[in-house]
Amino acid sequence: MRIVSLVPHATELLFALGLGDDVVGVTHECDYPDEAQDLPQVTRDVLEPGLGPAEIDAAVRARTVAGESIYALDDELVRELEPDLIVTQALCHVCAVSVEEVQALAQSLPGPPRVISLDPTTYGETVGDVRTIAQATDSKDAALDLIARTARRADVVRLAVRGAPRPRVAALEWLDPVFVAGHWTPQLIEMAGGEDVLGFAGEPSRQATWAEVAAAQPEVVIVMPCGYDAARALVEAEEFGERLRGLGADEVVAVNASAYFSRPGPRLVDGLELLAHILHPDRAPQAPAEALVVEL
Repeated sequence: MRIVSLVPHATELLFALGLGDDVVGVTHECDYPDEAQDLPQVTRDVLEPGLGPAEIDAAVRARTVAGESIYALDDELVRELEPDLIVTQALCHVCAVSVEEVQALAQSLPGPPRVISLDPTTYGETVGDVRTIAQATDSKDAALDLIARTARRADVVRLAVRGAPRPRVAALEWLDPVFVAGHWTPQLIEMAGGEDVLGFAGEPSRQATWAEVAAAQPEVVIVMPCGYDAARALVEAEEFGERLRGLGADEVVAVNASAYFSRPGPRLVDGLELLAHILHPDRAPQAPAEALVVEL
């Protein structure tokens, strides 16, 4: 089977199921696993490089209102790759080429190739996506193994934090303007032994105000700008240090959102383990990645 993946979390899932050799094309943002970076890239970013957070937000809003994507799809390259399956998403207009554009292209190709859209809004639905891909690619055994391993790791976290005091947590997905993380993130915080004081499980991330965040009285603030790694998140947090100080939290931590929170793929369980370490380091001393404490 020849597969083109148009969203990073789908690429990660395909490789996790042992289907890396079947993947013939990916997006310019597919950076995990390392092997994905050697594959043909069928998309590119149309936003100007070097924009700040507020400028990125304004540019995305403007293109959305105009009905334009922030990504360009290389139709000719997709044709040359002759896919049997195209995996995309329609959940977030910021994260991928529009699903309508993908479906139109697919219908013009020989076959035509099947198009699957992965659009989870909860942690449970991300597990359901494993089964969806498994059914389409005849990889049931690998899917069952992945689901079982993920469930075991999640259970270890739940048991470790059971009965522990639940710190009040604010997860910020963007800082200018400030956005509160939604979808699966509030669930991860709860599973990790915290209380998300602003986000709603299964609901989209939403714009808030700094006053609203402060009024929620968070004890821990997780800075997780969508699509940024931990180092870039730390830079953003330091630039908004005055705002973050005004929240009165005991701790502010910058994390790698791109790897562990923004993408609803196999590494969400790493994000769960990381959150447990941040919130309860005595009960979850091991972390799969670095959490950068912001000195305010």
